[in-house]
Amino acid sequence: MLTRMGQGLWRHKGWTVLGTAVAVLCVAGAAVGHAAIASADLLKVRLGGDSQQTRIVIDLDRSASAKLVSDGAADRRVTVVLPGVTAAPGLQGAGHGLVQTWMVDQTAGGARLQMDLSADAKVKRRFLLPPADGVEHYRYVVDIAPASVSEVRLAKADAPKLRTKLLPVKAELSLKKVVVIDAGHGGHDPGAQGQQGHEKDINLEAAKALRARLEKSGRYKVIMTRETDTYVGLASRVRIAQRADADLFISLHADSGPEPYLRGASVYTLSDKASSRSAQFVSRDDWFMKASLTGDRGVSDILLDLTQRATRNRSAAFAETLVSNIEGRSPMLRRSHRDAGFMVLLAPDVPAVLLEMGFISNPEDEQLLRDPARRNILIGAVGDAIDDYFNQSTRLAAR
Repeated sequence: MLTRMGQGLWRHKGWTVLGTAVAVLCVAGAAVGHAAIASADLLKVRLGGDSQQTRIVIDLDRSASAKLVSDGAADRRVTVVLPGVTAAPGLQGAGHGLVQTWMVDQTAGGARLQMDLSADAKVKRRFLLPPADGVEHYRYVVDIAPASVSEVRLAKADAPKLRTKLLPVKAELSLKKVVVIDAGHGGHDPGAQGQQGHEKDINLEAAKALRARLEKSGRYKVIMTRETDTYVGLASRVRIAQRADADLFISLHADSGPEPYLRGASVYTLSDKASSRSAQFVSRDDWFMKASLTGDRGVSDILLDLTQRATRNRSAAFAETLVSNIEGRSPMLRRSHRDAGFMVLLAPDVPAVLLEMGFISNPEDEQLLRDPARRNILIGAVGDAIDDYFNQSTRLAAR
Protein backbone atom coordinates (compact mmCIF):
# COMPACT_ATOMS: atom_id res chain seq x y z
CA MET A 1 0.00 0.00 0.00
CA LEU A 2 1.21 3.51 -0.81
CA THR A 3 0.48 6.37 1.59
CA ARG A 4 1.00 10.10 1.30
CA MET A 5 3.40 11.50 3.87
CA GLY A 6 3.37 15.19 2.94
CA GLN A 7 5.62 17.52 0.90
CA GLY A 8 5.47 15.34 -2.20
CA LEU A 9 6.61 12.26 -0.27
CA TRP A 10 4.93 8.91 -0.84
CA ARG A 11 5.48 5.72 1.12
CA HIS A 12 5.33 2.24 -0.35
CA LYS A 13 6.56 -1.18 0.79
CA GLY A 14 10.27 -1.03 0.12
CA TRP A 15 10.62 2.53 -1.26
CA THR A 16 9.67 6.19 -1.26
CA VAL A 17 8.82 8.57 -4.10
CA LEU A 18 9.96 12.16 -3.72
CA GLY A 19 7.49 13.61 -6.21
CA THR A 20 8.92 17.11 -6.64
CA ALA A 21 12.58 16.15 -6.41
CA VAL A 22 12.32 13.34 -8.92
CA ALA A 23 10.06 15.19 -11.32
CA VAL A 24 12.77 17.72 -12.20
CA LEU A 25 14.70 14.90 -13.84
CA CYS A 26 11.91 14.28 -16.38
CA VAL A 27 12.25 15.37 -19.99
CA ALA A 28 8.67 16.01 -21.12
CA GLY A 29 7.47 13.77 -23.94
CA ALA A 30 10.85 12.09 -24.34
CA ALA A 31 11.38 8.38 -24.59
CA VAL A 32 15.05 7.90 -23.93
CA GLY A 33 16.61 4.71 -25.25
CA HIS A 34 19.84 3.32 -23.79
CA ALA A 35 21.74 0.40 -25.23
CA ALA A 36 22.59 -2.30 -22.74
CA ILE A 37 26.28 -2.91 -22.26
CA ALA A 38 25.72 -6.38 -20.90
CA SER A 39 22.81 -8.49 -19.70
CA ALA A 40 21.19 -6.91 -16.69
CA ASP A 41 19.20 -8.23 -13.73
CA LEU A 42 15.87 -6.67 -12.84
CA LEU A 43 16.08 -6.09 -9.10
CA LYS A 44 12.73 -4.61 -8.17
CA VAL A 45 9.67 -2.72 -9.42
CA ARG A 46 8.43 0.26 -7.42
CA LEU A 47 5.31 2.43 -7.79
CA GLY A 48 4.42 5.89 -6.59
CA GLY A 49 2.19 8.85 -7.31
CA ASP A 50 -1.55 9.25 -7.63
CA SER A 51 -4.40 9.39 -10.16
CA GLN A 52 -2.87 12.44 -11.84
CA GLN A 53 0.49 10.80 -12.49
CA THR A 54 1.81 7.41 -11.52
CA ARG A 55 5.49 6.58 -11.68
CA ILE A 56 6.92 3.10 -12.12
CA VAL A 57 10.61 2.61 -11.34
CA ILE A 58 12.40 -0.52 -12.53
CA ASP A 59 15.62 -1.09 -10.60
CA LEU A 60 18.42 -2.65 -12.68
CA ASP A 61 21.96 -3.66 -11.80
CA ARG A 62 23.18 -2.49 -15.24
CA SER A 63 22.16 -0.12 -17.99
CA ALA A 64 19.41 -1.51 -20.23
CA SER A 65 17.12 -0.47 -23.04
CA ALA A 66 13.34 -0.93 -23.13
CA LYS A 67 10.70 -1.32 -25.81
CA LEU A 68 7.18 0.03 -25.34
CA VAL A 69 4.86 -2.60 -26.83
CA SER A 70 1.58 -1.03 -25.65
CA ASP A 71 1.12 2.40 -24.07
CA GLY A 72 -2.23 1.60 -22.43
CA ALA A 73 -4.45 4.04 -24.31
CA ALA A 74 -6.25 1.39 -26.39
CA ASP A 75 -7.12 -1.23 -23.80
CA ARG A 76 -5.69 -0.02 -20.47
CA ARG A 77 -2.81 -2.50 -20.69
CA VAL A 78 0.79 -1.22 -20.66
CA THR A 79 3.47 -3.63 -21.84
CA VAL A 80 7.18 -2.85 -21.65
CA VAL A 81 9.87 -5.33 -22.71
CA LEU A 82 13.49 -5.02 -21.57
CA PRO A 83 15.59 -7.04 -24.04
CA GLY A 84 18.32 -9.16 -22.48
CA VAL A 85 17.17 -8.41 -18.93
CA THR A 86 16.66 -11.26 -16.47
CA ALA A 87 13.93 -11.01 -13.82
CA ALA A 88 13.61 -12.99 -10.62
CA PRO A 89 10.38 -15.00 -10.32
CA GLY A 90 7.45 -13.73 -8.31
CA LEU A 91 7.63 -10.02 -9.19
CA GLN A 92 4.01 -8.83 -9.12
CA GLY A 93 1.62 -6.89 -6.99
CA ALA A 94 -1.38 -4.64 -6.58
CA GLY A 95 -0.87 -1.19 -8.03
CA HIS A 96 -1.64 2.35 -6.98
CA GLY A 97 -2.87 5.49 -8.64
CA LEU A 98 -3.46 4.77 -12.32
CA VAL A 99 -2.01 1.25 -12.08
CA GLN A 100 -4.46 -1.42 -10.95
CA THR A 101 -2.15 -4.46 -11.03
CA TRP A 102 1.30 -5.26 -12.37
CA MET A 103 3.49 -8.28 -12.97
CA VAL A 104 6.84 -9.20 -14.51
CA ASP A 105 7.50 -12.40 -16.39
CA GLN A 106 10.43 -13.77 -18.38
CA THR A 107 10.04 -14.10 -22.14
CA ALA A 108 12.44 -15.17 -24.87
CA GLY A 109 13.20 -11.54 -25.58
CA GLY A 110 13.86 -10.51 -21.98
CA ALA A 111 11.89 -9.30 -18.96
CA ARG A 112 8.34 -8.14 -19.67
CA LEU A 113 6.48 -5.72 -17.42
CA GLN A 114 2.69 -5.67 -17.82
CA MET A 115 0.36 -3.26 -16.05
CA ASP A 116 -3.43 -3.04 -16.08
CA LEU A 117 -4.61 0.55 -15.68
CA SER A 118 -7.54 1.64 -13.52
CA ALA A 119 -8.60 4.50 -15.81
CA ASP A 120 -8.09 5.85 -19.33
CA ALA A 121 -4.39 6.66 -19.28
CA LYS A 122 -1.21 6.14 -21.25
CA VAL A 123 2.57 6.22 -20.98
CA LYS A 124 3.67 9.84 -21.23
CA ARG A 125 7.44 9.48 -20.88
CA ARG A 126 10.21 6.95 -20.25
CA PHE A 127 13.84 7.48 -19.33
CA LEU A 128 16.84 5.82 -17.70
CA LEU A 129 18.56 7.21 -14.62
CA PRO A 130 22.17 6.20 -13.95
CA PRO A 131 23.53 5.63 -10.43
CA ALA A 132 23.61 8.94 -8.56
CA ASP A 133 22.91 10.64 -5.24
CA GLY A 134 23.74 7.56 -3.18
CA VAL A 135 21.75 5.16 -5.38
CA GLU A 136 24.11 2.49 -6.69
CA HIS A 137 21.94 0.97 -9.43
CA TYR A 138 20.23 2.06 -12.65
CA ARG A 139 16.53 2.97 -12.70
CA TYR A 140 14.27 2.77 -15.73
CA VAL A 141 11.37 5.14 -15.15
CA VAL A 142 7.92 5.01 -16.74
CA ASP A 143 5.44 7.83 -16.12
CA ILE A 144 1.73 7.25 -16.72
CA ALA A 145 -0.81 10.08 -16.91
CA PRO A 146 -4.50 10.39 -17.85
CA ALA A 147 -5.18 10.16 -21.58
CA SER A 148 -7.40 12.66 -23.38
CA VAL A 149 -10.62 11.57 -25.07
CA SER A 150 -9.07 12.07 -28.50
CA GLU A 151 -6.01 9.96 -27.56
CA VAL A 152 -8.22 7.10 -26.41
CA ARG A 153 -10.39 7.25 -29.54
CA LEU A 154 -7.37 7.28 -31.84
CA ALA A 155 -5.70 4.41 -29.96
CA LYS A 156 -8.86 2.28 -30.05
CA ALA A 157 -9.25 2.93 -33.78
CA ASP A 158 -5.71 1.67 -34.38
CA ALA A 159 -5.96 -1.19 -31.88
CA PRO A 160 -7.29 -3.91 -34.26
CA LYS A 161 -4.36 -3.44 -36.64
CA LEU A 162 -1.85 -3.27 -33.81
CA ARG A 163 -3.28 -6.35 -32.07
CA THR A 164 -3.12 -8.35 -35.31
CA LYS A 165 0.55 -7.53 -35.69
CA LEU A 166 1.79 -7.40 -32.15
CA LEU A 167 -0.60 -7.87 -29.24
CA PRO A 168 -2.35 -11.01 -27.96
CA VAL A 169 -5.98 -10.86 -26.83
CA LYS A 170 -6.00 -9.17 -23.46
CA ALA A 171 -6.73 -11.23 -20.35
CA GLU A 172 -6.68 -9.89 -16.80
CA LEU A 173 -3.37 -10.15 -15.03
CA SER A 174 -3.52 -12.98 -12.51
CA LEU A 175 -1.81 -11.95 -9.29
CA LYS A 176 -0.65 -14.66 -6.93
CA LYS A 177 0.61 -14.45 -3.39
CA VAL A 178 4.37 -14.97 -3.24
CA VAL A 179 5.43 -17.66 -0.75
CA VAL A 180 9.12 -18.38 -0.17
CA ILE A 181 9.84 -21.88 1.14
CA ASP A 182 13.20 -22.30 2.83
CA ALA A 183 14.55 -25.84 3.18
CA GLY A 184 16.87 -25.51 6.17
CA HIS A 185 20.57 -26.43 5.99
CA GLY A 186 21.99 -28.07 2.84
CA GLY A 187 25.33 -28.85 1.22
CA HIS A 188 28.17 -28.90 3.72
CA ASP A 189 25.70 -27.99 6.48
CA PRO A 190 23.83 -31.27 7.18
CA GLY A 191 21.82 -30.06 10.18
CA ALA A 192 20.87 -32.55 12.88
CA GLN A 193 21.63 -36.26 12.62
CA GLY A 194 18.91 -38.91 12.82
CA GLN A 195 19.11 -42.68 12.83
CA GLN A 196 18.40 -42.79 9.10
CA GLY A 197 20.22 -39.73 7.83
CA HIS A 198 20.61 -35.97 7.94
CA GLU A 199 18.09 -33.24 8.62
CA LYS A 200 18.93 -31.37 5.40
CA ASP A 201 17.39 -34.16 3.29
CA ILE A 202 14.15 -34.24 5.30
CA ASN A 203 13.84 -30.46 5.01
CA LEU A 204 14.29 -30.50 1.23
CA GLU A 205 11.75 -33.26 0.63
CA ALA A 206 9.22 -31.48 2.83
CA ALA A 207 9.86 -28.18 0.99
CA LYS A 208 9.25 -29.86 -2.37
CA ALA A 209 6.04 -31.43 -1.06
CA LEU A 210 4.80 -28.07 0.21
CA ARG A 211 5.64 -26.41 -3.11
CA ALA A 212 3.60 -29.05 -4.94
CA ARG A 213 0.68 -28.54 -2.53
CA LEU A 214 0.67 -24.77 -3.03
CA GLU A 215 1.21 -24.76 -6.80
CA LYS A 216 -1.62 -27.27 -7.26
CA SER A 217 -4.06 -24.68 -5.92
CA GLY A 218 -3.02 -22.13 -8.54
CA ARG A 219 -3.14 -19.37 -5.93
CA TYR A 220 0.56 -18.93 -5.25
CA LYS A 221 3.88 -18.07 -6.79
CA VAL A 222 6.30 -20.34 -4.92
CA ILE A 223 10.01 -19.61 -4.63
CA MET A 224 12.48 -22.03 -3.08
CA THR A 225 15.67 -20.83 -1.41
CA ARG A 226 17.24 -24.11 -2.55
CA GLU A 227 16.01 -26.97 -4.75
CA THR A 228 19.02 -29.28 -4.44
CA ASP A 229 21.53 -30.34 -1.81
CA THR A 230 23.38 -27.04 -1.90
CA TYR A 231 24.44 -24.60 0.80
CA VAL A 232 22.74 -21.21 0.89
CA GLY A 233 23.89 -18.66 3.46
CA LEU A 234 21.35 -17.52 6.03
CA ALA A 235 21.51 -13.88 4.95
CA SER A 236 21.04 -14.92 1.32
CA ARG A 237 17.82 -16.73 2.24
CA VAL A 238 16.44 -13.52 3.73
CA ARG A 239 17.52 -11.53 0.68
CA ILE A 240 15.74 -13.98 -1.62
CA ALA A 241 12.49 -13.27 0.19
CA GLN A 242 13.03 -9.52 0.15
CA ARG A 243 13.92 -9.39 -3.54
CA ALA A 244 10.81 -11.42 -4.37
CA ASP A 245 8.68 -9.00 -2.31
CA ALA A 246 7.40 -12.11 -0.57
CA ASP A 247 4.04 -12.18 1.17
CA LEU A 248 5.19 -15.03 3.43
CA PHE A 249 8.43 -16.82 4.29
CA ILE A 250 8.40 -20.28 5.90
CA SER A 251 11.59 -22.07 6.91
CA LEU A 252 11.33 -25.85 7.35
CA HIS A 253 13.51 -27.72 9.86
CA ALA A 254 13.62 -30.90 11.95
CA ASP A 255 14.42 -30.46 15.63
CA SER A 256 16.85 -32.42 17.80
CA GLY A 257 16.77 -32.86 21.57
CA PRO A 258 18.84 -34.41 24.35
CA GLU A 259 16.11 -36.92 25.23
CA PRO A 260 14.85 -39.40 22.60
CA TYR A 261 11.28 -39.22 23.93
CA LEU A 262 10.93 -35.55 22.90
CA ARG A 263 8.74 -35.25 19.81
CA GLY A 264 6.30 -32.97 18.05
CA ALA A 265 6.26 -29.87 15.87
CA SER A 266 6.73 -26.28 17.01
CA VAL A 267 6.59 -22.87 15.34
CA TYR A 268 9.00 -19.98 15.91
CA THR A 269 8.55 -16.29 15.22
CA LEU A 270 11.04 -13.48 15.80
CA SER A 271 11.58 -12.41 19.39
CA ASP A 272 11.38 -8.75 20.41
CA LYS A 273 14.97 -8.86 21.67
CA ALA A 274 16.27 -9.91 18.25
CA SER A 275 14.45 -7.17 16.30
CA SER A 276 17.42 -4.78 16.46
CA ARG A 277 19.41 -7.21 14.34
CA SER A 278 16.97 -6.63 11.46
CA ALA A 279 18.89 -3.48 10.57
CA GLN A 280 21.37 -5.55 8.55
CA PHE A 281 18.56 -6.27 6.09
CA VAL A 282 17.55 -2.65 5.63
CA SER A 283 18.49 -0.97 2.34
CA ARG A 284 19.05 2.72 1.86
CA ASP A 285 16.27 2.51 -0.75
CA ASP A 286 13.67 1.25 1.73
CA TRP A 287 10.90 3.78 2.26
CA PHE A 288 11.55 4.07 5.99
CA MET A 289 15.18 5.04 5.32
CA LYS A 290 14.10 7.90 3.04
CA ALA A 291 11.13 9.04 5.05
CA SER A 292 12.60 12.33 6.26
CA LEU A 293 13.34 15.17 3.83
CA THR A 294 15.59 16.72 6.49
CA GLY A 295 17.66 13.58 6.93
CA ASP A 296 16.40 13.04 10.48
CA ARG A 297 17.46 9.47 11.28
CA GLY A 298 15.07 9.43 14.23
CA VAL A 299 12.07 9.51 11.89
CA SER A 300 13.51 6.61 9.89
CA ASP A 301 14.12 4.62 13.04
CA ILE A 302 10.54 5.14 14.19
CA LEU A 303 9.12 4.06 10.84
CA LEU A 304 11.42 1.04 10.76
CA ASP A 305 10.15 0.08 14.21
CA LEU A 306 6.54 0.42 13.04
CA THR A 307 7.28 -1.74 10.01
CA GLN A 308 8.88 -4.41 12.21
CA ARG A 309 5.93 -4.37 14.59
CA ALA A 310 3.43 -4.81 11.76
CA THR A 311 5.51 -7.62 10.29
CA ARG A 312 5.83 -9.37 13.67
CA ASN A 313 2.07 -9.12 14.12
CA ARG A 314 1.46 -10.75 10.75
CA SER A 315 4.05 -13.42 11.52
CA ALA A 316 2.37 -14.16 14.85
CA ALA A 317 -1.05 -14.33 13.17
CA PHE A 318 0.21 -16.90 10.68
CA ALA A 319 1.99 -18.86 13.43
CA GLU A 320 -1.25 -19.19 15.39
CA THR A 321 -3.10 -20.27 12.25
CA LEU A 322 -0.36 -22.80 11.56
CA VAL A 323 -0.51 -24.25 15.06
CA SER A 324 -4.30 -24.58 14.94
CA ASN A 325 -4.13 -26.42 11.62
CA ILE A 326 -1.40 -28.84 12.71
CA GLU A 327 -3.00 -29.69 16.06
CA GLY A 328 -4.86 -32.99 15.84
CA ARG A 329 -3.23 -33.92 12.55
CA SER A 330 0.39 -34.28 13.62
CA PRO A 331 2.17 -34.42 17.02
CA MET A 332 3.09 -31.07 18.58
CA LEU A 333 5.14 -29.90 21.51
CA ARG A 334 3.20 -28.71 24.54
CA ARG A 335 4.39 -25.14 24.04
CA SER A 336 4.09 -25.10 20.29
CA HIS A 337 4.46 -21.36 19.51
CA ARG A 338 7.83 -19.97 20.55
CA ASP A 339 10.04 -16.99 19.74
CA ALA A 340 13.73 -16.85 18.93
CA GLY A 341 16.33 -14.78 17.13
CA PHE A 342 16.87 -17.02 14.10
CA MET A 343 18.49 -15.05 11.27
CA VAL A 344 16.03 -16.29 8.66
CA LEU A 345 13.27 -14.46 10.56
CA LEU A 346 14.98 -11.07 10.54
CA ALA A 347 13.55 -9.42 7.39
CA PRO A 348 11.75 -6.33 8.74
CA ASP A 349 9.17 -6.33 5.93
CA VAL A 350 8.40 -10.04 5.28
CA PRO A 351 6.15 -12.09 7.60
CA ALA A 352 8.17 -15.18 8.52
CA VAL A 353 8.03 -18.32 10.63
CA LEU A 354 10.35 -21.23 11.25
CA LEU A 355 8.59 -24.59 11.52
CA GLU A 356 10.30 -27.39 13.39
CA MET A 357 8.34 -30.28 11.83
CA GLY A 358 9.29 -32.78 14.52
CA PHE A 359 12.34 -34.24 16.26
CA ILE A 360 14.77 -36.11 14.05
CA SER A 361 16.23 -37.44 17.31
CA ASN A 362 12.93 -39.22 17.98
CA PRO A 363 12.52 -42.44 15.95
CA GLU A 364 8.74 -41.98 15.54
CA ASP A 365 9.04 -38.38 14.35
CA GLU A 366 11.88 -39.24 12.00
CA GLN A 367 9.83 -42.04 10.45
CA LEU A 368 6.86 -39.70 10.10
CA LEU A 369 8.98 -37.11 8.28
CA ARG A 370 10.59 -39.68 5.98
CA ASP A 371 7.35 -41.49 5.04
CA PRO A 372 5.78 -39.50 2.13
CA ALA A 373 2.21 -40.46 3.03
CA ARG A 374 2.54 -39.50 6.70
CA ARG A 375 4.60 -36.41 5.91
CA ASN A 376 1.91 -35.22 3.50
CA ILE A 377 -0.58 -35.08 6.37
CA LEU A 378 1.64 -32.50 8.04
CA ILE A 379 2.32 -30.69 4.76
CA GLY A 380 -1.41 -30.62 4.06
CA ALA A 381 -1.95 -28.90 7.40
CA VAL A 382 0.74 -26.33 6.52
CA GLY A 383 -0.87 -25.71 3.13
CA ASP A 384 -4.30 -25.30 4.74
CA ALA A 385 -2.82 -22.81 7.21
CA ILE A 386 -1.39 -20.74 4.35
CA ASP A 387 -4.79 -20.77 2.62
CA ASP A 388 -6.54 -19.71 5.84
CA TYR A 389 -4.01 -16.95 6.50
CA PHE A 390 -4.44 -15.33 3.10
CA ASN A 391 -8.22 -15.85 3.14
CA GLN A 392 -8.34 -13.94 6.41
CA SER A 393 -6.10 -11.18 4.98
CA THR A 394 -8.41 -10.87 1.97
CA ARG A 395 -11.49 -10.60 4.18
CA LEU A 396 -9.87 -7.88 6.30
CA ALA A 397 -8.74 -5.95 3.20
CA ALA A 398 -12.27 -6.07 1.78
CA ARG A 399 -13.86 -4.42 4.83
